[in-house]
Amino acid sequence: MPETQRMPEPRQAALPPADPLRPGAWRTVAAAMFACGWGGNQFTPLLLMYRRLGGYSTLSVDAFLGAYVVGLVPGLLLAGPVSDRRGRRPVLVAGAVASAVASLVLCFGGQSAWPIYVGRLITGFAVGIAMSVGSSWVKELSSGTGGLAARRAALCQTAGFGLGAGVAGVLAQWGPWPMVSPYAVHLLLTAAMPVLLLRVPETRPPLAHATGRPARRLLTALVDDLRVPAPARRRFRLVVLPMAPWVFGAAGLAYAVMPQLVGFRVGDWGLAYATGLTVLTLGAGAAVQPVARWLHGEMKTGEVKTGEMKPREVKTGETNTGERGNGGTGTRTGRAPVAAMAVMLLGAALCAANAVLLSPWLAAVTAATLGAGYGLAVVSGLLEIQRMAGPDDLAGLTGVYYMLAYAGFLLPTVLAGLSSWLSYPLMLAAVAAAALVCLGLVVTGARVTEPAAPAR
Repeated sequence: MPETQRMPEPRQAALPPADPLRPGAWRTVAAAMFACGWGGNQFTPLLLMYRRLGGYSTLSVDAFLGAYVVGLVPGLLLAGPVSDRRGRRPVLVAGAVASAVASLVLCFGGQSAWPIYVGRLITGFAVGIAMSVGSSWVKELSSGTGGLAARRAALCQTAGFGLGAGVAGVLAQWGPWPMVSPYAVHLLLTAAMPVLLLRVPETRPPLAHATGRPARRLLTALVDDLRVPAPARRRFRLVVLPMAPWVFGAAGLAYAVMPQLVGFRVGDWGLAYATGLTVLTLGAGAAVQPVARWLHGEMKTGEVKTGEMKPREVKTGETNTGERGNGGTGTRTGRAPVAAMAVMLLGAALCAANAVLLSPWLAAVTAATLGAGYGLAVVSGLLEIQRMAGPDDLAGLTGVYYMLAYAGFLLPTVLAGLSSWLSYPLMLAAVAAAALVCLGLVVTGARVTEPAAPAR
């Protein structure tokens, strides 16, 4: 048999059917996602503190954020496919341990740049694992709940991002030992997570060892798990790809660009104000996530549940995104991405207007609007991915989606780099124009690639 032809890899004996569906099992995984999200975003409102108390330059602080992204990418792209083939539990346990270790390093390394680089690198890796593996595990432990599983994962991650930033900002502004206490709180929150995860049922038993060249087979399998299924590629290009970068692009505009523009208006309350915008953005994102699920619509009779294969005939012009195992068609599957991008456009327009007006109050309204767009986009994107992916590549494609989403987090850095030549009103007007173009793409993609109902 030629090596290029892939054979099914046998799995170990499956768990008893009741185990993955044990009531409440998903909550422990969601709690781990919450804790890792807390650790990932607690650093954001502390940027001003590191400048003032640590004496670090703006370039150094930007580099700390860059180290986070460097760690995030392998966490997103590798952890998911590895967990598809080696099990969810060991990978997410490693992510929870890494999150705690990162806070431990940051807790004692604030006076030197290199420990901060290392701590932020490990933090990014832990968040990448939580987002790709945790989202998939919650989905599998929530079998039969449709869009509720995606909302559970997104809500817990968003709550961790928001509360982590809020608590860290408050401690840095008014608490003792501002460069230590935020990380100590996260350490206490995360300490028990690895042990608790060991009790969660495994939904992806490890693959049996294969003969031949195991390293090469594993590498090929990892690459395959990151590929979008052929029937879904057109919808991925026209709906998911234009929307995904706006997920964290919106967050960056809300709690990185807006505080910078209006910070001189709030004086010594700059750190508290930036913290408030962060919490407001993510709070609005959490609040609207049920709306995203409603807009997406629940599965109809004849849906295909996780772990099943239900092929159907695909007619010309249709995209059969449900045939690989998580599919199904709701009554409103195209509305959620369109609504998300419409709100993003409104938020970007408000950003451009406030670049001229420089109002702290309008900045708060803008943050809430962008937060709502974030919440709609992150849930609708997860639902799209879960419909496209099969059980063997769910975590891998979830990692790809989150990597695209985090690309938007570079937007504030790009704007800062261009600010020497272009004004913020002009640049943010261009951002709003880009949002309009992406909205047009998503509207077109949702219309021309709407999945048909599964064959009965």
